[in-house]
Amino acid sequence: MNTATLPAADWRHAQVIAAFGRHALLRNAKGATAIGRPASRRLQVVCGDEVQTAGGAPPDELLIDAIEPRRSALWRCNARLEPEIVVANVSLLLAVVAPVPAPDFYVIDRYLAAADAAGLAAIVGAGKDDLPRDAMLDAELANYAALGYGTLRFAAGGAPRLDAVRAAIRGQCCLVVGQSGVGKSSLITQLAPGSDAAIGALIRGLEGRHTTTASRLHRIDAATAVMDTPGVRDFAPALERLDARSLGFRELDTLAPRCRFSDCRHLQEPGCAVRAATESGGMSARRYESYRRLRRLHNDRVTALRQQGSKPR
Repeated sequence: MNTATLPAADWRHAQVIAAFGRHALLRNAKGATAIGRPASRRLQVVCGDEVQTAGGAPPDELLIDAIEPRRSALWRCNARLEPEIVVANVSLLLAVVAPVPAPDFYVIDRYLAAADAAGLAAIVGAGKDDLPRDAMLDAELANYAALGYGTLRFAAGGAPRLDAVRAAIRGQCCLVVGQSGVGKSSLITQLAPGSDAAIGALIRGLEGRHTTTASRLHRIDAATAVMDTPGVRDFAPALERLDARSLGFRELDTLAPRCRFSDCRHLQEPGCAVRAATESGGMSARRYESYRRLRRLHNDRVTALRQQGSKPR
């Protein structure tokens, strides 16, 4: 579509389908795309945001003057352990693992905790299902299913190998996350053919090769979209947005009320039902270690806030 032929009124409302630096790629209700940037540094625009723009139309750069209320937002903590928004207006998180590279379930746990804090449904999807089965991966999937998370398997190559994914994300705006090399890009390409190339070409015209780090929103149909994210080696949810008691670990909602002390942190306290369950096999030892690591990070953040004179959660 020739964006230059559309009147300014068609750009008053748009959605951010990629954000990079101080620029954003916008798509309006007619499916046209244009480049925009926040009119003020106070506006922090992320992929998925629905925005209002000031007067003007392409080929001029659009100015974003307001962000419409977000229905949801996923947050992480940065290197200074401060909260940082990642994406907005998603309804489902699909955490992808695979037999190769070796899955890092500690990262998956943290994505699930972030999804819990954001009020998002979450699924753990095992890709590359055409490879030989991995016993550890199978066991972890079973444990996630027992905790109430959705689980599925898929492989590249189209239907029927992707039917489970298509059914799970239908009617959702699905954020796809996971380690580098697990097959997220191949999955996105098959779910939304051609969209990555179209968005990538527009962004590269402005920002060059570094735009591969941007999250991008791809429309599948009128009711369904997928959002890809760069592959990661590590991830930490925004600590202040987590439930301070469980940090997003569902097992603790059941186990923690049985602890001797109501403020038990499940590390060294006597009479801890969480540690007892771990020792007896009632809680996954790996999940407990994952909780311990995140709890230590949370404690570091609480200490930092106290030193700054702020009130922790």
